[in-house]
Formats: sequence, C-alpha cells, structure tokens
Amino acid sequence: MATEMEVFNPAQLPAFARNRKGPSALSKALAGGGGGGYQHRLSIKGGVFRLLASGKEIASIEERYLDVVVVNATPKVGRIYYGVKFSESESAAPKCQSVDGLKPDAGVAEKQHDNCAACPMNIKGSGDGETKGCRYFQRVALVLANDMKGNVLQLTVPSKSLFGKEENGNYPLQAYARWLEAQGIDPDLVVTRIKFDTRESSPKLFFRTVRYLADAEFAVVQEKAESQDAKDAIDNKSKEGVAEAPQLEAPKGPQFPPDEDVDEAPAPKAKKPKKKVVEEEDEAEEPPVRKSAAAPAAPAAKPLSAVVDDWDTDD
Repeated sequence: MATEMEVFNPAQLPAFARNRKGPSALSKALAGGGGGGYQHRLSIKGGVFRLLASGKEIASIEERYLDVVVVNATPKVGRIYYGVKFSESESAAPKCQSVDGLKPDAGVAEKQHDNCAACPMNIKGSGDGETKGCRYFQRVALVLANDMKGNVLQLTVPSKSLFGKEENGNYPLQAYARWLEAQGIDPDLVVTRIKFDTRESSPKLFFRTVRYLADAEFAVVQEKAESQDAKDAIDNKSKEGVAEAPQLEAPKGPQFPPDEDVDEAPAPKAKKPKKKVVEEEDEAEEPPVRKSAAAPAAPAAKPLSAVVDDWDTDD
C-alpha cells in the first residue's frame, strides 16, 4: 500500500495545480496564519456528523468519518464564550465571540471586554477548574467529496481539533494544513478525510489526505471556492448578531471503540470573576497571545447527495 508521502509526492502534482505560486490564502488561514447565520452547516454535536439547514437537522451520517474538500476558512482563529453551567441536557448559544480573535463581533449578546487579549474570560480559572472561560475556534467552508456540486457547508472547528500534533497519520487542522503546505499542496487541491477521535468524550476531529482532485473536480471546486456561499459560510455576521458555534451538549449513547494537553497561551493578569463557568471540554493547546493587544441519530433514508440537493435556501 502506498504511503501518504508517496500518494502526495509534489512531483506527482496534477497539471492544473502546477502553476500556483506559493501557499494560498486558504492554506495560510488553516495553518494558523493571516488576518453568520449561514444556512447550510455541518455539525459535530454528540460526536456525530449532522447536516443542518436553517438550524434544523435534516440528516445524520452513521460513519465516523467524512470526506470533504475545504474551499475557504476564516483567516484567523476566533474566540467564543458561553458563560453557562454545563449540563448533559442543555445546549446554549454563545454570549460573546470574536471571529478574528481580537475584539468581540458586532452585536454579540453580552460583550465581556473590548479586547480579547485583556478579557477576564481569557484568564486561567475563569472556566472550570484551571481552564479559561473563553475558547478558540475556527470556521471553514467545505463541500462533500461525493457531491462537490452541492451546497457549501459551514463547519466550526473547536480548539481541541485545531491545535496539537500528528497521531498515526491523523492531524489537528493547523498541523494538517502545515503538512500540506510543506508538500507544496493547497487544501483545495485534495480530498480531506475528517474523522472523530473516538477516545474523546467530547467531539474532537482529525484530518488527513485521501487523494488529489481530478481535473474536472478541481474546476467545480474552484467555482465553489469563489462563490458567495463560500464567503458567507465564514462570515461573522448573523441575523441574531452571533454566528452559530459548537453547542454545549455532552455526547450521549454508547462510545465507539478507538480506531486509531498542551501548554496554554500566556494571558494578561486580571481578577477572576466570582461566577464559576463550566465548559464543554478540556482546554486544548492555544496559540500565543500577542502583547499588543446525544445518541447518534439514524442515518438518512435518502442518499446524502440527494438530501443536500433538496435543501431549501429560504430562511
């Protein structure tokens, strides 16, 4: 069997990709570089891939992995704060969030501070135990590998799935993008497999390569990447003022057998809030802060591609 390095040897780069000069903005965004209320989303609530349209679940995916093509991503890692007590039976919208990780988005429900780096929710102990009340996330836009002409989906990647090291060929998102970049490959040139780390009680994702796109597939993907949907999927605006983010709900049902923390960023000193906040997952590795600043649902009866094509884009 060919190894991952052999399959993705830069010498075998398809003709359509050879004229690209340097890493793209997408590649930089996913690798940790750079600078709403979207209707079609891919949720990982409860450790199950769920397809949502206008906030309603229309299908769930039985498999523990999903093959996609990433077409866009927010250029910076964002921050999100829920500020509610964790419960297995409750879910909640965030009180405050920042898509750029620098300042709260306009219209957030309860802004905690004008500056994310100096926010009291960015201090150890503001969350459960020694964790922080505010967590990292990144939003990406993708299409399904078996339905590249279908809808662009929004996926919000939580902190545990962003940072860390490779494990047996499986990568957190930023490490995956850096590995691709080292091979001279942009993320939108390949099919990416997203899979759950089944050892974790709260949803954690790994990423790995599957194959290069075919020439005809690449043309479709580029059209999707340049579409308004790809831009809207990573936008920080929503009708309520706060874009959709991971839900505070514990996974339910049986745990699947396995098939396959890290230092936190320094933060400005501030008084700990008296109110104790409990979060949905343990703290994961975070990038440095600059000084300047449910039981799995049954699978859909229809094929996934047919379900996605039937989605209504009305509110």
